[in-house]
Amino acid sequence: MAKLAVFDFDSTLMDGETIDFLAAPLGLESQVAAITKRAMEGELDFFKALIARVALLEGLEEKIVQEICVRLPLMNGAFETIAGLKASGYIVVCLSGGFRIATKPASQKLGIDADFANFLHSENGVLTGQVGGEMMHSNAKGEMIVRLQNLLGINKEDTLVVGDGANDLSMFAHADTRIAFCAKPILKEAATHCIEIKDLREILKVKLSE
Repeated sequence: MAKLAVFDFDSTLMDGETIDFLAAPLGLESQVAAITKRAMEGELDFFKALIARVALLEGLEEKIVQEICVRLPLMNGAFETIAGLKASGYIVVCLSGGFRIATKPASQKLGIDADFANFLHSENGVLTGQVGGEMMHSNAKGEMIVRLQNLLGINKEDTLVVGDGANDLSMFAHADTRIAFCAKPILKEAATHCIEIKDLREILKVKLSE
C-alpha cells in the first residue's frame, strides 16, 4: 500500500530560506530575514509576510533569480532520505510557501514526485514584486495534503510530514507521523518527533524505530 511523505522546502529540504538568498543581491537580506523569522515563529500572518517580503524583490532580474535558485544548498542527507523513503514505498511531495522556481530544480535533483509552491511574477525579465499561487496562506499546506490523500487513496496513518515553521502546522493536522526538523517552538509542540541536528537522515531512524 502506498504511503505519503510531505516535506516543507525552506530550512527543511533546503538549508536556508530562498527569499533570503534572493534578497542578498539587493542588499535587503537582513530586512527580509527579520520578517521571515517572525512569520515562521507564528508572530505574523503568513500571507501578509509573504506579500511584504516579495514586494522588496521588485526590480531583481529573473535571470539572477534562476541562477540563485539552481544553486540553493540542499539540506544534509536530503538525497539519501528521499531515496530511502521512496524505497520504502512512499510517494514524496514538497509543499512550499516559497517559490516553484526554487522547488522545481531541487525536486528534480532529489527525485521528488511532485512539488507545489508559489510563482514570482515578472515582466520583461524583471520581478514586479508580486506573487501568486495556492501556497500563500497559513492553511494552504493542510488543504493540499487532504487533496493529495483523497487523490492517492492514502490515509492519515500512512502520512508522514516534515517541516520547521508555523506555516507547517496546518499539514501536521493530517498526518500521524509529524516531524519537527530544527523547528520553531510552535511546531515542536504539535510534533510526534523532533530532530535537532541538520541531517535529514535522522528521519529514516524515526521510521526504523516504529
